[in-house]
Amino acid sequence: MHRSLRNAFATVIVTGALTAAATPAAVAAEQTPSTAGVQAELRNPKTVKVADYNQARNTLINAGSKTAAKSHPAHGTKDVPVSHGTSLLAEARDEFRATDRKLPADQKKSDMSIPHYNAVHSAATTMGIDRW
Repeated sequence: MHRSLRNAFATVIVTGALTAAATPAAVAAEQTPSTAGVQAELRNPKTVKVADYNQARNTLINAGSKTAAKSHPAHGTKDVPVSHGTSLLAEARDEFRATDRKLPADQKKSDMSIPHYNAVHSAATTMGIDRW
């Protein structure tokens, strides 16, 4: 009985020490701003407003996306699934990367021309989409 009480007491002390040692690190990690190149993971919305989707589609069409031009504008509902928006962005990104593959590296950002990059990111911002 005496041994089990001693072991329980030792367990409590070790657990407390580990918790005390881990707590400052956890608090520091929460307070540390993100470092260069590392973003906090943001969540995409579940739906996108039809007006925002159509505006983003038009932004991509104006930038020269044939895939966006072939897509149909959203209508008849107030929201569309976020997957529609992420697909629109991914297809335009891939199309722009293929179109711009022969450009010199200093004229590209993320493997596409800077105007194409800006158009894709502007469309994403319009829809509130962070990851596609």
